[in-house]
Parts: sequence; C-alpha cells; structure tokens
Amino acid sequence: METLCAMVVLGVGLVGLTEGVTAALRTARESELQSAAVLYAAGRIEELRAEGYLTDGETEGECEEPLSRYRWRRSVSPAELDGLREVAVVLEDSREGRVVCELRTLLFEPPLDAAESRDRERERERARTRREVGR
Repeated sequence: METLCAMVVLGVGLVGLTEGVTAALRTARESELQSAAVLYAAGRIEELRAEGYLTDGETEGECEEPLSRYRWRRSVSPAELDGLREVAVVLEDSREGRVVCELRTLLFEPPLDAAESRDRERERERARTRREVGR
C-alpha cells in the first residue's frame, strides 16, 4: 500500500513537472518571437532614416522568417511641429488578428529650399512607384 501511494505521489509530481517545463518552453518561445518582432519594427523605422526623406502615408506587408505569421503596417504622418513626422509601426498576428507590438517615434526632416523640395518630391514619387511595383 505504501508503495502504491508513493507511486501515485511520484506520478502526480512528474505530471506537474512536465506541465511546468512545457509552459516554460512555450513562454520562452513567445518571448523570443516578441523580441524579434520589436527588432523587426525598429528595422522598419531605420529604413526610413536610411532613405533620407519621409513620405506621408501607410505601407504594409508580410514579415519574413521567423516572423512569417506576422504582418507589419507602417504609417508616416505630419506632427504638430514643422519638419517632424510621426512614424508608427505595428506588427500583428495574421492568424489571430492581435497586435504583437507597436513602436512609435518622431523623425525630423529639415525644411528645404524650393529646388531641394522639388528634387525630394521627385525622389518620393520614384520611391512610391518602386514600392507599388514591388507589391
């Protein structure tokens, strides 16, 4: 009888331990994906900085591996002060529709003289066309 009780207690303990390890692994994987999502969103913002100019509007797309189940959406809009643009990048789970992460920042775009403004507007149009062709 004592052996039977000891085996039941051991069995319950092993089941609890197994469930605990499984939950920890699941949480670690979700945390890893969350970190990757934040880095991916930050990369989308850095792409804008690298282009050197900002185009108001919204773009979206699918994420690459290991975030293939997520979609991203980036919006650029004027802020209250001249030269500032508000940039928001949202990653959402395409299966569940829930927002995984959202990053917001302000980027500065210095005012230009008229010639620079025309050149920059032409470049924005070219970039917009390239993005539309790439979809």
